[in-house]
Amino acid sequence: MDAVDAHTQSLRDKFMDQMSFLDINSQIGSCMPIAMMRIGTIIHNIEMRPGQGGKLVRAAGTSAKILKDPTASRFVTVKLPSGVEKEIDTRCKATIGQVSNPSHGTRKLRKAGQSRWLGRRPVVRGVAMNPVDHPHGGGEGRSKSSGKFGRTSVSPWGKPTKSGYKTGPLKRRK
Repeated sequence: MDAVDAHTQSLRDKFMDQMSFLDINSQIGSCMPIAMMRIGTIIHNIEMRPGQGGKLVRAAGTSAKILKDPTASRFVTVKLPSGVEKEIDTRCKATIGQVSNPSHGTRKLRKAGQSRWLGRRPVVRGVAMNPVDHPHGGGEGRSKSSGKFGRTSVSPWGKPTKSGYKTGPLKRRK
């Protein structure tokens, strides 16, 4: 019995030695301010303002990376899944690791009904509608134009969609 206790004690000591080397900063799933993390850490569920709650990088299989040293200044640079590098306050909290279920986007839907279960409504072409429903609607047979000269592609609200028509706000165009 004495030999078994000694063996158990030695295993416990080894385990405690390993635990002393592991700090909380390297444990996946730990949530803490970005200031306490190291450069190059993979994170998700990031706050935009301190105390606001996680807003960024929450979709299945996504993760972000800390690019700039968080201890150096008030703001840290984080590379988001879109490739955008964003400045975030170091007091904001984030969770270490990647969001689970990375194969979510590759899942194949077997039938149209499965798409409906997810709340997605069918996409109907404007030319298949009536004139009251869409500017492209109406006409006899497969009619592209409306009138002698034809018509450019427009949205359901009549805004042009092609020919380089600017749709974004003026601020972004500068």
